[in-house]
Amino acid sequence: MASALIVGGLAPAALAQDVAKGEQVFNTQCKACHTLQRGGATTMGPNLYRIMGRRSGTGQGYGYSEVMRRFALEWDDKTLAAYLRDPRADMPGTKMVFAGIKQPGQMADVIAYLREATK
Repeated sequence: MASALIVGGLAPAALAQDVAKGEQVFNTQCKACHTLQRGGATTMGPNLYRIMGRRSGTGQGYGYSEVMRRFALEWDDKTLAAYLRDPRADMPGTKMVFAGIKQPGQMADVIAYLREATK
């Protein structure tokens, strides 16, 4: 029983987040619509600088959907994962036309990258 608990406790380490891989995911799946730099451009989607801890629909310079503003959730690892898995299912009425990230490893990596790159 104790060994099962130890092994179970190690499971998250097996899914360690890789910031470099997250950058690759961002560059191939997100960068066409989003920038990350302070004062960066708003393109098809909002600039994601300091996304972590920010309320949905509140970034500067982007015309957010009513649903994004109304949800007013705080972006963190959990809320980003739910949204990025399937944006239209998580927040019906969102303007985001992204199909979602389906692979858990990629999700963990891109969130780790966003956490670091948008400080």
